[in-house]
Amino acid sequence: MVTIREVAKEAGVSVATASRALNGLTNVTRETREKIEAAAVRLDYVPHSGARNLTRRTTDTIGVILPDLFGEFFSEMIRGIDVVVHRAGKNLLLGNMHGSPEETGQAIRAMRGRVDGLLVMPPNSSAETMAGSLSKQLPTVLLNARAVDGHTPFVTVDNYAGARLITEHLIERGARNIVHIAGPVSNRDASERQRGYCDVLKERLRITDPTILPGDFRENAGRSAARFLLDGNIRFDAVFAGNDLMAVDLMAELRENGMEIGRDVLIAGFDDIPLTRYVTPQLTTVHSDITRLGSAAALMLLRILRGEALSSSDGLVIAPTLAIRASTAGIPEQ
Repeated sequence: MVTIREVAKEAGVSVATASRALNGLTNVTRETREKIEAAAVRLDYVPHSGARNLTRRTTDTIGVILPDLFGEFFSEMIRGIDVVVHRAGKNLLLGNMHGSPEETGQAIRAMRGRVDGLLVMPPNSSAETMAGSLSKQLPTVLLNARAVDGHTPFVTVDNYAGARLITEHLIERGARNIVHIAGPVSNRDASERQRGYCDVLKERLRITDPTILPGDFRENAGRSAARFLLDGNIRFDAVFAGNDLMAVDLMAELRENGMEIGRDVLIAGFDDIPLTRYVTPQLTTVHSDITRLGSAAALMLLRILRGEALSSSDGLVIAPTLAIRASTAGIPEQ
């Protein structure tokens, strides 16, 4: 491989001058810079990223730590991050804490010295699980969680508002016996979605003890809920699942048992992962703009790395919207 010494010799300058020019530093004259760049092109010089980053004390890499890497929710978030990071000429280094608060600190420590900044989605969407793990020396933006320390920037979705929107939509479509499949008990997103659902039922229908079935944001929870509803002789005309994966499998099980989705029962989910547009019928859901969540967090981190000062309260709360599809077409009037 061609070295920077050879480029310097070809251009007739010192190695230090060639290094400054090729690293974009300004203390090189325009004429000298052009001469060095021309020499690099002639010799087909490829900079050694390790040496370059050592000189600049940067890695040109952004770390991303997620509770899991499986599923469309996380892949869509990574896609949003990657678009921004790639455009900025940087690389991604992914880490997985496997949904374990105990592994959070370990995953964060493993990134130190290897990345310029960090994007972290805490387990259960709760920043409390990372207490003591974050370093002020490593710029960090929280994904899908609000900061609890008063100074860590964050990007999150208004889960409570989204749950209110979807529950009100089901009521407007004629549903009166709306069941909710909850997410994990310790998950903050899940609790906010359940709270929005309960508040609307209380305000609109004066229901204070709605039917809430346990779930875990995974597919099998949807099928289990469907079997429980069918076998338990429970009266229901709509189901709001805490996320799309549970909603999709719920629909499949109900359809296999002869129910017409969108007519006999209305089904709604949350997140709007790509799968919702390819099932039959297409799933009505809360569009939480997962891709934007990732890209907005990445843009915020790049601002920090450029030296921009963010206020102590800097955070973005994304307002969700509804993606209304055939699974909530409406209940016929009796």
